[in-house]
Amino acid sequence: MTDHPPDAPLSSEESLRYARHLILDGVGPAGQRRLRESRVLVVGAGGLGSPVALYLAAAGVGTLGIADFDVVDVTNLQRQVIHGTRDVGRPKLDSARDRIGEINPHVTVEPHAVRLSSANALEVVREYDVVVDGTDNFPTRYLLNDACVLAGKPNVYGSILRWEGQASVFWAGRGPCYRCLFAEPPPPGMVPNCAEGGVLGVLPGIVGSIQAAEALKLLLGAGEPLVGRLLLFDALRMKFREMRLRRDPACPACGDHPTIHALIDYERFCGLAPEAPSDRRDMDPHGIPAITPAELKARLDRGDRITLIDVREPFEWEIGNLGAQGARLIPLGQLPERADEIDPADEVVLQCRSGARSAHALEFLRAQGYDRLWNLDGGILAWSDQVDPSIPKY
Repeated sequence: MTDHPPDAPLSSEESLRYARHLILDGVGPAGQRRLRESRVLVVGAGGLGSPVALYLAAAGVGTLGIADFDVVDVTNLQRQVIHGTRDVGRPKLDSARDRIGEINPHVTVEPHAVRLSSANALEVVREYDVVVDGTDNFPTRYLLNDACVLAGKPNVYGSILRWEGQASVFWAGRGPCYRCLFAEPPPPGMVPNCAEGGVLGVLPGIVGSIQAAEALKLLLGAGEPLVGRLLLFDALRMKFREMRLRRDPACPACGDHPTIHALIDYERFCGLAPEAPSDRRDMDPHGIPAITPAELKARLDRGDRITLIDVREPFEWEIGNLGAQGARLIPLGQLPERADEIDPADEVVLQCRSGARSAHALEFLRAQGYDRLWNLDGGILAWSDQVDPSIPKY
C-alpha cells in the first residue's frame, strides 16, 4: 500500500526517475501519480508475467500483486527473464519480488502464493484495478475471465506458443470477453503448452511487453486499448495481424442473459478432472491406463513382447529416445494416417515427453478399437529420472 495521499506531489527522486513519463503527452505528473496509486494483478511469474511485472514496476505502478505457486526451474531461464541462474529452486514469487525491488523500490509487491481457483479467485481479483493474464493453461484462463466479468475488471490477455503469440483486452461492458472468442475449451491434449510444443525465448518478451503497454494505457485512460481486437503476432514472418472481435449476445458470462453467476469447476469444464474416482492402481487420475517407467523396464527386462510408440515430434526424438528399447516414432499428428502400422493384437505402450500427448494418442487408438494400451506415466522425463539418467531431459 502507498504511504502518501493520492494527490501528494511526486518526490524529487520520483520526478527524476519518471522524467521521461512526466514530459510525455498522456502521462505527465497527474498520470504518474495515477500509476503510483494503481493496483495490478499479474497472474503467473513465468514467460509472460516476467516482462509484464518488470515493465509495470519500472513504470511506477504502485502495487503489483503476483500470483504464482511454482519454483524456478533451469528450463525457465531461456525466457522467464525476471529470474536468474542463482534463483533455480527458489519460489518464483521470491525471485520476482527481489528483482522488482532492484528495479524500483517504490513498488509494493503483494505475493499470492496460491493456485487461483473458484474458491479464491474472485476475492483476489476484486482487490485490483487491472488483471494481467500470464497463464499457460485453459482452466485458469476461463477462471480469470469469469472472475473479471463478475468483478467488472479488465483482463489483459496474452498467449504464446512456438513462434506465435496473441494479445487482447477482455472487458465486459466495454467489449467481448474471452468466452465470446473461445466459447468452449479445446479437447484435452489437442493444444500443447510451451513445455510440449516449445517457444522462442524472445516471444513472451514481445507479447508480455504488449500486455504491459495495454495495462498502462488502461490505468492512464490513454489511447485505444485492445478491447474488441485480437492482435496476432508471427515472429517467423515478423508480421502483426488484427482480428475484430464482437461480443456474443449468447455468451454465458457477459451476454444478454448470462448464466454464469458464480465461479465453477474449471478443471472439469476443460475436461481435465476425472468423471468419477477410480481405485484401480493401473489408472492415472484421469482414468487412462498407466504404466510406470519402473514397471515397463521390469517387463522389458524379462522379455515381455511390448510395442513402444513415441508420439513426439522428430526433433524431440533426436534429443533423446527409447530406440534402444525398441521404440518407434509416430508423431501424434500423423497417428490417424499411420495407426495401421500398429498391430491391434499387440500390447502397446505410448510415450511422449511427460505423458499428456501420449494419453491423447491412447484415447484416439482406443476409439479405433485398440484395447491393449498403456500410457507411460510421466513420459520420457520420468524414464530419465527413474530408469536411465543418460536420456536428456528438456
